[in-house]
Amino acid sequence: MSVLAINKRAGFDYFITDKYEAGLVLTGQEVKSVKLGHLSLKESFVTVKGNELFLTNTHISPYKHAGNLLGYNPTRPRKLLVKKSEIRHLTGKIKEKGLTLVPIRVYTKGRLVKLEFGIGKGKKQFDKREDTAKKEARRSMERALKNS
Repeated sequence: MSVLAINKRAGFDYFITDKYEAGLVLTGQEVKSVKLGHLSLKESFVTVKGNELFLTNTHISPYKHAGNLLGYNPTRPRKLLVKKSEIRHLTGKIKEKGLTLVPIRVYTKGRLVKLEFGIGKGKKQFDKREDTAKKEARRSMERALKNS
C-alpha cells in the first residue's frame, strides 16, 4: 500500500470520527496520472447525489503522455464505490447538524486506487488554536529532552 496524496487540512479543520474506504472510478489516463502522484485533495469534498457518493473538486492533472485530451476537466466529480448500506448509513449521519464527509487520503491497494474519507465535524477557531498550542508544547518538550 502506497499513499499517493494526503489532505493535510482535514485533521486541522475537522474532528474526524469514523473513517471509510471507497474505490474511485477513474479513466485509464487518470489512473496513470494518480499513480504518479499528480493529484491534489485541497478544497475537495465528498457529496451525496441520490444513492451515490462523489468526490468533488479533486484536481487530477492530465497524463502528459496521453496526447491531446479534448474536453478533459481535471476537477470533474468522480464516483465513489461504496456499498448501498454504507451510503444509507452515511446519509443519515451527515443529516446531523455540522457533519460532513471529508477526504483524508488517496492510496493504492494492490492495483486499485482507493480513497479514505471520514465523517468530520468542523472545528472552531479556538479549537484550532488549542491544537497548535498543544503541538508546540509537545515539540518544545521533546526538544528539551533531546538537548539535556
